[in-house]
Amino acid sequence: METREILEQVKSGTMSVEEAEGHFRRQPFEDMGFAKLDLHRKIRSGFPEVIFCKGKPDAFLVSIYKRMVEEEGKAFGTRASKEQYEKVREAIPDIQYDPISGILKLEREQSDREGLIAVVTGGTADIPVAEEAAQTAEYFGAKVERIYDVGVSGIHRLLSQTEKLQDANCIVAVAGMEGALASVVGGLVSNPVIAVPTSVGYGANFGGLSALLTMINSCANGIAVVNINNGYGAGYMATQINRLACGGKSEE
Repeated sequence: METREILEQVKSGTMSVEEAEGHFRRQPFEDMGFAKLDLHRKIRSGFPEVIFCKGKPDAFLVSIYKRMVEEEGKAFGTRASKEQYEKVREAIPDIQYDPISGILKLEREQSDREGLIAVVTGGTADIPVAEEAAQTAEYFGAKVERIYDVGVSGIHRLLSQTEKLQDANCIVAVAGMEGALASVVGGLVSNPVIAVPTSVGYGANFGGLSALLTMINSCANGIAVVNINNGYGAGYMATQINRLACGGKSEE
């Protein structure tokens, strides 16, 4: 339960001062033995803890999801497999899974998402990483415009989307191969660009290293670069920028 929610309930008389005091006396994390859930992260940063699913034993993952849902009423995880989804669904029937991005989530309905983030890909093969970024931003309350398969080998496709790119508060540019997309986008807009190199490419791509180096060495201004395939990190940072552009409003 959020701090504001607790205070509002005390104000309305639906929660006693003693009950509220009990909430505030709790530890800032919950020790489950195999995991320490950071239950106060949203109070500190404006974003609740997110679950990295890959590599977690099934029993641990299920327990973490159950506890997060009990505490927050929702939960968001990245890099989940279909098998992990099936296990978590046994305990949380309403859990949603996207096999393209690997996102495993239970979320509340959002009436209005704020601002605008554009998520752009060089090619269709980059979409899994792009969807990780887009769905992360949407989960945290941002409006997202998807502009896929507009790489530099057919640059007219990208140029046809210039107005949408310039309207966004932030752009996430996702590309593999040589990773030139971020530089081209950066030269078209005045808003921040978060470049995401992907491991899409042939041998000399070195699993995304060539795209990473291109993006780091970009001559365009206003470009920040995250790690290879790190759609989640890009979506998180884009949401922070978007919130500032919208007046600093945090997720409700």
